[in-house]
Amino acid sequence: MIDGPYFVLTVLGVLGTGVMAGVFCAFSTFVVRGLAALPPAQGIAAMNAINRAAVRPAFMSVFLGTAVLAVVIAVVTSVRWPQDAAVELLLGSGLYLVGAFAVTAAANVPRNDTLLRLDPGSAKAADRWTAYVREWTSWNHVRTGASAAAAVAYVLALA
Repeated sequence: MIDGPYFVLTVLGVLGTGVMAGVFCAFSTFVVRGLAALPPAQGIAAMNAINRAAVRPAFMSVFLGTAVLAVVIAVVTSVRWPQDAAVELLLGSGLYLVGAFAVTAAANVPRNDTLLRLDPGSAKAADRWTAYVREWTSWNHVRTGASAAAAVAYVLALA
């Protein structure tokens, strides 16, 4: 069983990855679907407003804080290599860092930036919006699954 600082780090890892899985899941299951049901100009404007609001301390501290925590857990685990749960700890960290953090940077943020530059009232907007919703949501499913799997890996490390 993990104890001491490993226990605290791992519990924080469970909380961070679990919260992020919930946020991503909400977007995949109903937020983006609701926005997609709006006329394209309104959906684009609403998603742009959400994306701007997301880069504030409340969300970013959990999103980035969990990434930093995953790095700390991975480094500490690699250096100390605890008898119990090393594989689960490294797996949880890798899942979040690659499947949530890196996917966000490589797939979701570039799509958000493109959407922000799109004129919501243009003729091209409706087609671009439909593609954005499909692509962004597909990558968001990856983030959801990776964050949830990271939380499970960290929970298994505690068992």
